[in-house]
Amino acid sequence: MNTIFKKRQGSFLLKLLFFTIVLFAVHSYLIHYFYDGNLFFPLWQIYTFHCLVTFAIYGIINYKHSEGNNQVFNIFMVSTLLKMIIAIVFLLPLLLSDFENKKPDVFNFFIPYFLFLAFEVLYISDLLKGK
Repeated sequence: MNTIFKKRQGSFLLKLLFFTIVLFAVHSYLIHYFYDGNLFFPLWQIYTFHCLVTFAIYGIINYKHSEGNNQVFNIFMVSTLLKMIIAIVFLLPLLLSDFENKKPDVFNFFIPYFLFLAFEVLYISDLLKGK
């Protein structure tokens, strides 16, 4: 494998883990002090899902970019669509359950979803610019 690929992947992983830990800590604090209801999904499962999917998508795009593929934008669009489908599959147990209050769980999932998506787009655009 290309050493540039490994270097970018390692750097991205460290930044992603820092971002995940900080966001998880803030989210946990807000949930602990401002919400006293029950949640269907624990926060750690949501953040693990987002972190793994974001790392996988960046890894695929980083690999294709390091191989000299010019279709990286198309790969990004397809992977983002696939990410949306996987997110619905992740939420399917909640959506099909008879859990009373589903809105807090949906918000707890989609707010980090969009923050991780913004993080992903930021670093993929930097990758494509050649930074």
